[in-house]
Amino acid sequence: MPGRSIQLPQSGFAIEIDGLLKTEFSTGEGAMRGALELKRRFPMLQIRIYDAGTKSRYELLA
Repeated sequence: MPGRSIQLPQSGFAIEIDGLLKTEFSTGEGAMRGALELKRRFPMLQIRIYDAGTKSRYELLA
Protein backbone atom coordinates (compact mmCIF):
# COMPACT_ATOMS: atom_id res chain seq x y z
CA MET A 1 0.00 0.00 0.00
CA PRO A 2 1.57 3.35 -0.99
CA GLY A 3 2.20 5.96 1.70
CA ARG A 4 0.08 9.06 1.97
CA SER A 5 1.80 12.28 0.94
CA ILE A 6 1.35 15.13 3.39
CA GLN A 7 0.52 18.51 1.90
CA LEU A 8 1.98 21.26 4.06
CA PRO A 9 0.02 24.52 3.95
CA GLN A 10 1.62 27.30 1.90
CA SER A 11 0.37 30.06 4.21
CA GLY A 12 -1.11 30.39 7.66
CA PHE A 13 -0.92 27.86 10.46
CA ALA A 14 -1.95 24.27 11.06
CA ILE A 15 -2.42 22.00 14.06
CA GLU A 16 -0.40 18.79 14.00
CA ILE A 17 -1.68 15.97 16.20
CA ASP A 18 0.60 12.99 16.81
CA GLY A 19 2.56 13.84 13.65
CA LEU A 20 -0.43 14.35 11.32
CA LEU A 21 -1.60 17.75 10.09
CA LYS A 22 -5.27 18.14 10.88
CA THR A 23 -6.70 21.67 10.81
CA GLU A 24 -5.55 24.85 9.06
CA PHE A 25 -5.94 28.38 10.44
CA SER A 26 -5.29 31.79 8.91
CA THR A 27 -3.97 33.27 12.17
CA GLY A 28 -1.55 32.04 14.81
CA GLU A 29 -3.96 33.09 17.55
CA GLY A 30 -6.71 30.86 16.14
CA ALA A 31 -4.33 27.92 15.86
CA MET A 32 -3.14 28.43 19.45
CA ARG A 33 -6.71 28.57 20.78
CA GLY A 34 -7.64 25.38 18.94
CA ALA A 35 -4.48 23.61 20.08
CA LEU A 36 -4.96 24.63 23.72
CA GLU A 37 -8.56 23.42 23.69
CA LEU A 38 -7.51 20.05 22.28
CA LYS A 39 -4.68 19.73 24.81
CA ARG A 40 -7.09 20.55 27.63
CA ARG A 41 -9.55 17.88 26.49
CA PHE A 42 -6.95 15.27 25.48
CA PRO A 43 -3.73 15.85 27.45
CA MET A 44 -2.13 12.62 26.21
CA LEU A 45 -1.91 13.86 22.59
CA GLN A 46 1.27 15.33 21.15
CA ILE A 47 0.13 18.66 19.66
CA ARG A 48 2.26 21.05 17.61
CA ILE A 49 1.51 24.19 15.64
CA TYR A 50 2.98 24.43 12.13
CA ASP A 51 3.83 27.94 10.92
CA ALA A 52 3.91 28.01 7.10
CA GLY A 53 5.58 31.44 7.04
CA THR A 54 8.71 30.21 8.81
CA LYS A 55 8.21 26.52 7.91
CA SER A 56 8.66 25.50 11.53
CA ARG A 57 6.75 23.62 14.23
CA TYR A 58 6.15 24.66 17.83
CA GLU A 59 5.48 22.05 20.52
CA LEU A 60 2.51 22.71 22.79
CA LEU A 61 3.58 21.65 26.28
CA ALA A 62 0.73 22.90 28.49
